[in-house]
Amino acid sequence: MAAKKSSERKSGGRKYGQAASKSVKSAMHRKKSGTLRSGKGGKGGKVKSREQAIAIGLSEARKKGVKVPRKKAA
Repeated sequence: MAAKKSSERKSGGRKYGQAASKSVKSAMHRKKSGTLRSGKGGKGGKVKSREQAIAIGLSEARKKGVKVPRKKAA
């Protein structure tokens, strides 16, 4: 029996798709270069926090239909 990779979960493999991490990585690069903006169509202000950049990256991934868990209800 082959051993499971540490990145895989017991039921169903990865929690986030690989394309989701690419999207977050892209958002982090845009944050670093100062071109990542918040709000609909980038009309908001410049993104300053790391958490906000990650949230924007995951949101973009969801719009593309990538495997990302649902947002928690507020």
